[in-house]
This record gives sequence, C-alpha cells and structure tokens, in this order.
Amino acid sequence: MSAPVPGRDQGRTAEPEQGRAAGRERNQSASLRRALAVLEYVRDHAGAGQGLSLSRLAEALGLSKSTVLRLTVPLVEARLLERDRRTGAYRLGHGTLRLGQAYLSTLDLRSVAAEETRELMREAGETVHLVVYEPPYVVYIDKVEDESKVRMASRIGSRGRLYCTAVGKAILAWQPEAVVAETVAAGMPALTRHTITDPVRLRTELARIRQRGYAVDDRENEPEVRCVAAPIFGHDDSVSSALSVSGLTSRITAARVRDLGPLVARTALRISRKLGSLR
Repeated sequence: MSAPVPGRDQGRTAEPEQGRAAGRERNQSASLRRALAVLEYVRDHAGAGQGLSLSRLAEALGLSKSTVLRLTVPLVEARLLERDRRTGAYRLGHGTLRLGQAYLSTLDLRSVAAEETRELMREAGETVHLVVYEPPYVVYIDKVEDESKVRMASRIGSRGRLYCTAVGKAILAWQPEAVVAETVAAGMPALTRHTITDPVRLRTELARIRQRGYAVDDRENEPEVRCVAAPIFGHDDSVSSALSVSGLTSRITAARVRDLGPLVARTALRISRKLGSLR
C-alpha cells in the first residue's frame, strides 16, 4: 500500500473546502444586500405613524414572505427596524436615528464639499465660493480659485448681504416669508445701479430661483462681477448654505449664465445628498 503524497492529497481536500467557503461568503453577501434592500424600502415607503406589512415587502422586493421574515430578524434585533406587535407592520427603528446622529456629528461642510468645489472650479474655470447662513448675513467659509486668472477680492470669513448676492438669494429663496420680510425691513440699499431694491421685484426673483434651482447676481453686489449660486439642502431639507461660481462679466456673460446655472445646481445637489438630503 503506497503512502499518500502530501502535497497532492492536501490540495485535493483544500479545493472543496475553499469552494465551500467562497460559496458561504457569496450567500452571506447576497443576504446582506437583500436585507439592506428591505431596510431601504421601509425607509422610502413607510409613512409617518404607519408601517409596511410583510406581504407588501415581499411583493415589492420579489421575495417570499419567509425570506423577508428571515432577513428582518437581525434588523429588528439591531433596532434598525421595528415590528408592530399588533399589526405586524414594519417601520424604521430608533437604531437608524442613532446611526444618523453619529453620521451627522462627523460632518464638516467644507470637508464634505471639498471634492465637489474643486471639480466645479475646474469645469467652470472660475472662482467657487461656499457660504453658510448666519442671520442676517451669509459668511464665506471656503474659496477655490484658478490662480492663473484674475483673483476675486472675496475673503474667507467675510460677510455678504442676502438680497444682493447670488449665494444670499439662493438661501433666502428657501427661507420662511418672515425671514424675507425681515430682510426687506432691514433695508435694501443699492450697492450698484443693478441692485434689486424693490421688495416686490425681490420676491419675484426669489420665486424664479425656486423654480429654476439657482440664483444669479447680475452685477448687483459688484459692478463688474456676475455670480451664479445654488442652495445646499441639509438632512432635514432646510437651506443654510450655498455654493457659487463667480467671475468678471467679461468671462461670465449673460449667455454663459444659462450654462453655469444647471452646472452649479447639480453640484450643490450632490453636496446636499452627502449631507443626507433626499432631494
């Protein structure tokens, strides 16, 4: 009787074991993806004070009831889902709130927006500003510019008015009427001959901003500068920051504004989603 060949025999036993391990890993990965799909569907479709039945979840996700039930067990144990004892309906659990709070506590607007602002500067070829709303002003917290071009005079930490800057109007357009009224009551002095100083015209402009998704400062704050800005929405869909592209009127023509507007709005929306907005 011949002795076993160590290398050859070990390889024969290892291969099936490796195959079984890989199979288990694939099954676990597939189960995790399906469990996340359940969680996301509940997040998107369970109304306030209501939940989703096991039958609806199974039908919507194309899974059997037994599979959905199995997938929800660890989610309920982790408090990511809750199941009503009376109706059996599923809704988000308070564990999701803790996760959201933990995520929000780590967010820094400048860090979250950094990649997007740099990319926007490269695409637009103009200076990009990031501001936050600190009533009754906006405060510039970041600035990204192409050093090969004429630099803008703006400074990080400087303040701007709401009614005559693109970033200010982008924020003001999504504020309650009381804030608009306060802005008007505080006075709207003309900084250039193009500054909007009429309250009716300002409110009309704010309505246009909400409709198209971006604001324009057409030489209203500085005589030879145009700016295009868009609001940044937070996790609660409120607006307390904005993003803009600014440049001399010789480069940012009235015609070019129509191209920059959607570009800035798309960039601001990507930042908003990183902040937790569902827009």
